[in-house]
Amino acid sequence: MAEIKLPNSDRQLETFRIPEPATWETAQPGTPLSRIGISAAHVVVDPFSYDSSGIDWEATLAYRHYLWDLGLGVAEAMDTAQRGMDLDWSGARELIRHTLKEASSRPDAIVFSGVGTDHLAPSGASLDRVIEAYREQTAAVQALGGRVILMASRALANVARDPADYAYVYEQVLKDLDEPAILHWLGPMFDPALEGYWGSSDIETAMSACLDIISSNAHKIDGIKVSLLDKELEISMRRRLPGGVKMYSGDDFNYPDLIAGDDQGESHALLGIFDPIAPAASAALLALTHGDEAKYHAILDPTVALSRRIFEAPTRFYKTGVVLLAYLNGHQEHFAMLGGQQGARSMLHLADVFRLAAGAGLLRDPELACQRMKILLAPYGITNR
Repeated sequence: MAEIKLPNSDRQLETFRIPEPATWETAQPGTPLSRIGISAAHVVVDPFSYDSSGIDWEATLAYRHYLWDLGLGVAEAMDTAQRGMDLDWSGARELIRHTLKEASSRPDAIVFSGVGTDHLAPSGASLDRVIEAYREQTAAVQALGGRVILMASRALANVARDPADYAYVYEQVLKDLDEPAILHWLGPMFDPALEGYWGSSDIETAMSACLDIISSNAHKIDGIKVSLLDKELEISMRRRLPGGVKMYSGDDFNYPDLIAGDDQGESHALLGIFDPIAPAASAALLALTHGDEAKYHAILDPTVALSRRIFEAPTRFYKTGVVLLAYLNGHQEHFAMLGGQQGARSMLHLADVFRLAAGAGLLRDPELACQRMKILLAPYGITNR
């Protein structure tokens, strides 16, 4: 059994023995599942880039094929890919182009691509300039044959005065779409600049405003991804959605119960946590499709503690834990991130993520994971002799 000395909050080192990785039956590419499962995917940085903004395209695209091979879809150029945190629109457009080209070779591949207004400075924007910015990005994705996720706009949050301004902007943008889009309500815990989105800081008022927009434009909306880490709010909102509009859970704290659903409905999944827990997510969705809810929970519930640690406040730094697990599991050869974000979390946080991933059966090669974790601990003076 592989083992490693890990630091704890008592400033001590303790020996941690890694259990054997879980073995699950996962979904195959193109497997019809009772819930749509989409992973917001991370990018692999090129560590030889001078400005730390280059992308290793081979490793990045290989990870997308890994997700597709597990029967999961890919949400491209979202915040998990550090969109708005060192991945700008120019880089996102290139990422989307590469991913859609890869997806064209496999009919099973599901891809939705994030479009926003991040090439427009929030200060000095107007509603019409926000619309123009959304249209520019939407046109670029649709020209590549891609489907759209309308990401929340910092510029719109800065310039909008009330819900009516949001309704005006979204109506103008949605009417130009070739295919129905997924809307994204990203909470301020992920991006503080989005406080008061939909025109109010009161959550019920904001939700009502968002639902009004969805109802008025339902034929242009596939669904909405809600990333507020509030289970009851998501349930309340999904019960009020117009027929045919899907709820995509973005709740990285409560996803097992939300996806399982209740007698009044269920959520599909568009989750950042599905990147590091992809095999468990695939296996759980397959079990749920087969009607085995007990097995579904047995697989997915143990991942919640890991997700809650990865997404703990400041939540926007969750990408560090996502990339850590990709490195530990051999999907990339380094722990570097765009903008040096590998340093956004503490040593103790990384150690906790390691323990929790191991406990959930998600370290697929314990010896490799130990070897790589030892490398990360060494600069902190932990030599594991």
